[in-house]
Amino acid sequence: MTTKLFYDDAYLKEAKARVDALEFKGDRIKLKLDRTIFYPEGGGQPSDRGIIRGEGFEIKVEKVYGKDEIWHEGTLKGREPKAGEEVELELDWEWRYENMKQHTGQHILSAVLKDLYDSNTTGFQIFENYNKIEIDFDGKLTWEHILKAEIRANEIVSKDLPVEIEFYNELPEDLRNQLRKDLSDKVKPPIRIVRIPGVDVIPCGGTHVKSTGEVGFIKVVNFYKKSKNIWRIEFVCGNRALRYLNELLEDYWKSLDEMPNKNRPLVERVKDLKNEIEKLEEEKKALRLELWEWKAKALLNESEEVEGIKIVSTVEELDMKDAQAFVVYLVDKNPNTIALVVGRNYVIFAKNREVEGISMRELLTEVLKETGGGGGGSKVLAKGGGFRVEPEKVLEIAKEKLKRLLQV
Repeated sequence: MTTKLFYDDAYLKEAKARVDALEFKGDRIKLKLDRTIFYPEGGGQPSDRGIIRGEGFEIKVEKVYGKDEIWHEGTLKGREPKAGEEVELELDWEWRYENMKQHTGQHILSAVLKDLYDSNTTGFQIFENYNKIEIDFDGKLTWEHILKAEIRANEIVSKDLPVEIEFYNELPEDLRNQLRKDLSDKVKPPIRIVRIPGVDVIPCGGTHVKSTGEVGFIKVVNFYKKSKNIWRIEFVCGNRALRYLNELLEDYWKSLDEMPNKNRPLVERVKDLKNEIEKLEEEKKALRLELWEWKAKALLNESEEVEGIKIVSTVEELDMKDAQAFVVYLVDKNPNTIALVVGRNYVIFAKNREVEGISMRELLTEVLKETGGGGGGSKVLAKGGGFRVEPEKVLEIAKEKLKRLLQV
């Protein structure tokens, strides 16, 4: 079993340990130590990072995991270590300390949401740039709800209350009744209780700061409904809050600077652009229809007529989506018309719905027998691709097959 030094002192940045076991995982190495200052991932908190040094080698620790036995995984530089060797451990303190702030900040925010709205935290996770909690909340969560919670949470931070850690083999009944969340049957002794006097009492295995004042600013940056009554809230604390807000403000002002009208608020400028885009889309749609009308006339003038059916055939440069839109327009607007359109990697066969006695799906099947490829569709429209021959040859075969079918 690995001795967890981070539970004795979460502020311990360096220590010595012994290598109990090691394994290689591709180009990576895993070490099990007799004691560690590295927190393993769990309970929503990511694992610590840092360095393990020995004589003639150094391991950049990128992942730590396990419960009773804790493994340290990373990249090795230098010779291979051996079991029984003594090593020096060094935390990436900035990473650990910010995670301690985030985790303690989550306790504060979750406690406030429970107190204000009777909302239980059902999930929690720390990411590199932000954190998320999930709460149960009936109705619609609003920024007004969030602001009220933020103000209360930051008041707790400013009071610089102690964050106390206690261990119990069995919880006294009065303490059990104080818990923000019921103790899971999966939690085995010793039971670790994190307490912020007058604010929160909760079982937790994470690392925390010594007082709420160390958490720094707590800011909710986003929230949204995840399911029926579960809301996800994204928030940041400490230096990460400043970094996040700076990135957000930089993005805001750069976006506003790109607008024709640079006056705040940004949402009004976005609405202006959306209105302009909608107008341009309408103009584009009108121009497209005009283009299709002239293009259809030109193709119909060059079409062949077989048994009273006009056969429009062409090799098209448009992508498949745009070509299909045009083909549907063409056959819908022109009775007794069948269109055979071949692109670089597709074919589209379509007919006016009034044309009877022939199926576009059956036509495509006949063409595929000679050209290879695949596809499918309906009596009215079929499409395919992956042919072994050039587009012009596909079109030639399709026209011949269609003429035969019409002349039967």
